[in-house]
Amino acid sequence: MPPDERSIIHVDMDAFYASVEQFDRPELCGLPVIVGGLGPRGVVSTCSYEARRFGVRSAMPTAQARRLCPDGVYLWPRMARYEEVSGQVFEVFHEVTPLVEGLSLDEAFLDVGASLRLLGSVEVIGRRIKEAIRERTGLVASVGMGPNKLLAKLAGEMSKPDGFRRIAAKDAAVELAPLPVGRLWTVGKVTEQALHRLGIRTIGELAASDTARLAGALGRQAGVMQALARGEDDRCVEPQQAEQSIGAEHTFDVDVSEQALAESWLLRHCERIAARARERGLYGMTVTVKLREPPFVTHTRQAQLRAPSASVADIHEVARGLLATWWKAQPRPRLRLLGVSLSGFAEQRQPDMFDPVPAVRAPDSVQDRINLRFGSGSLVRAGVLRTLKQD
Repeated sequence: MPPDERSIIHVDMDAFYASVEQFDRPELCGLPVIVGGLGPRGVVSTCSYEARRFGVRSAMPTAQARRLCPDGVYLWPRMARYEEVSGQVFEVFHEVTPLVEGLSLDEAFLDVGASLRLLGSVEVIGRRIKEAIRERTGLVASVGMGPNKLLAKLAGEMSKPDGFRRIAAKDAAVELAPLPVGRLWTVGKVTEQALHRLGIRTIGELAASDTARLAGALGRQAGVMQALARGEDDRCVEPQQAEQSIGAEHTFDVDVSEQALAESWLLRHCERIAARARERGLYGMTVTVKLREPPFVTHTRQAQLRAPSASVADIHEVARGLLATWWKAQPRPRLRLLGVSLSGFAEQRQPDMFDPVPAVRAPDSVQDRINLRFGSGSLVRAGVLRTLKQD
């Protein structure tokens, strides 16, 4: 289908993590809620719109957020809960089209061109998505629509919060012209500064600029950026690919210099990634440990399992060995960050009767059942308890 005839929807949940917290705890509604790391090295993951009025933004150091909004409600992220709600949101997406490109837990592009005849116009489908998300999760999504990814995303962003807007191809130039050039896809801070030096500050000015002059400053990207400035974008929606890895990591507020404590965090990570792998029916072969020394020196160590597995014991055995080898080799081991990931997933196929069966051990099954019933983290191994006191 020609790019100008496509029907693309961009959905982005409003202040997702903070909105989940406000939904689960109604007493937080109307208050400035900031979700992120709460230690001296913490960073804001998401904040409510009430907090944004104080100047708080995502990716801002939490210490700075506290200065701007000292009376805010500061909360650690609850990733398991956010993933649960995200699953409900993505179920809505897949009810209208199989062409869903997830960008994060709370954001996606949808190509609904093939669904128009069955479900109605792009606006009808967009409204259906928005209302279904609210009914099932109690949360608000901003929906943008257009003939391509660029216009659909900008439409949603321009109408936030609780957005709902469509930009047609014929209106693209007028809609985009007054916007800052930094709003364009591919224009980062460095490129934005280069454009400013040329006297180009709006998308309209970029579209009208001399291409040769732009090329002198920006090289081969000049033509691409001018096409975007005209609202032209031929990128296709790429349905989500098979998961390549599952990981978990933690940045410590105080550097860890005790191996036993590092091993406790390692076990906690292994529990989390193994549970996620089992939930998805995945069995991995490769374990990777990520180790960051202060200030920002990062090492990775990798090893293979004996057979594809989603067992905490199997993953932890290999990860613990990698950590121990690294620790022993350091004259003064200290960790700022520790992470573990599982990858190299085996293809899901009907096993032959002589194939080894991927491991799911009894303790894992019991833990899965209890955590499913009473909430993630209700049952953990004793070795993890020490890390919970530091949350």
